[in-house]
Amino acid sequence: MSDATQDLKSHRRFFAPFHYIALPIFGINMFLAAWHAYRIPTRWNIWGVAVAVALVALTLAARAMANTVQDRVIRLEMRLRLQSLITGPLAARIGELSPKHMVGLRFASDAELPGLIERCLSGELANDEAVKKQIKNWQADWLRA
Repeated sequence: MSDATQDLKSHRRFFAPFHYIALPIFGINMFLAAWHAYRIPTRWNIWGVAVAVALVALTLAARAMANTVQDRVIRLEMRLRLQSLITGPLAARIGELSPKHMVGLRFASDAELPGLIERCLSGELANDEAVKKQIKNWQADWLRA
């Protein structure tokens, strides 16, 4: 993967077991269980709907938890990276960056970071998507959840 390029349009990751297998199967199962319970409203069929909803919720929660941990690791990685790159008054303000800013800044080159950080701190770049749109020299990250 390291030979491929990555940019704003191609950086999102689709994890096949989640996006193409588990979520569609559990979603279809939930729809079919609800349809079956509607047609034949027994306690067992209603319980089947509850289990199907729980499976969809569990699948979505697992993905959300993985993304949350990933964002925390990125935040730690960026704090370490910025400590070695940023000096002067800007270095004292690194703690003011939001977690979303840190996620967006992850893809910026070392040369771009000071300017982007200043724009984040001034309120010009509100979130990770705004930061990512401003990156000129994209640094790929293929090791994401």
